[in-house]
Amino acid sequence: MALTRDDVDRFEAARPRLEAIAYRLLGSASEAEDAVQETFLRWQGTDAERIEVPEAWLTKVLTNLCLNQLTSARARRETYVGQWLPEPLLSGDPMLGPADTAEQRESVSYAVLTLLERLTPNERAVYVLKEAFDYPHREIAGILDLSEAASQQIFHRAKKHVAAGKARTEIDEAAARRIVEEFLAAATSGRTEPLVRLLTADAIAVGDGGGKVPARAKAFEGALAVAKFMRGLFKPGPAKRAVVGGTAAIHVTTANGGPAFLAVVDGRVIGVTCLEIGADGIVAFRSQVNPDKLERATEVWAATDHGEPLLHAF
Repeated sequence: MALTRDDVDRFEAARPRLEAIAYRLLGSASEAEDAVQETFLRWQGTDAERIEVPEAWLTKVLTNLCLNQLTSARARRETYVGQWLPEPLLSGDPMLGPADTAEQRESVSYAVLTLLERLTPNERAVYVLKEAFDYPHREIAGILDLSEAASQQIFHRAKKHVAAGKARTEIDEAAARRIVEEFLAAATSGRTEPLVRLLTADAIAVGDGGGKVPARAKAFEGALAVAKFMRGLFKPGPAKRAVVGGTAAIHVTTANGGPAFLAVVDGRVIGVTCLEIGADGIVAFRSQVNPDKLERATEVWAATDHGEPLLHAF
């Protein structure tokens, strides 16, 4: 059926929330956009006048589309080249969604998005809808065709899994920038010891190249191994410049609400590294270098005033 202008406006008003939900569920901005577009097509094909609560209907359709996508994604990721990591979103990206509470900010952190990959699709959906968007269990039960009691049980189980795997400490943006700047200074010093002092004993470093950019499939584990890797990463050389297409400008930034640095060559973001900070130091480096997962970051970066790079590398 043809939509009225009011029907279209109602959907467009819901789009930011739908995109934010879909991104948290899928860990991919492009897949989130596709899911929202498919939701619009379903909206276009229904009799909108007969839907009592359009927002609830749209959320239900979107969530179930994402659940189907998650189920098929598990099979695809078994053949994914190397380590699969979520697509990072830079500060100011509307797809990050609400950030008014600590729970909302944490739900979209890069560390938590990575942990959500370990949950079942239903656990992930309940966690996202409750933790990030504060849906009551009664509504979540209706969206997922569960009982209210089952929704509550799934949420507690999912939250326990996430809590067991995270070490992130919420810090303000100024403090986060100081930590990243201190790390970059140590990484470019040519010495391992200053880096080790910044890391926790069980620190890890992992990257996602998607088979398109060199990235180690297995994580570096332990402060010394991570420090040696990072020291080598920032050691300049013609081979590295050939791989990345030139000298990279390194900027300190915020991605998914947490401290990060990114590498830019000729206006194109070629890598975003998200840092997970714990009480005792840097817990993890998660680097996204798969170009397919950096297109949106490049668009957002080009549209923002990001100032001068902190350094040039490679």
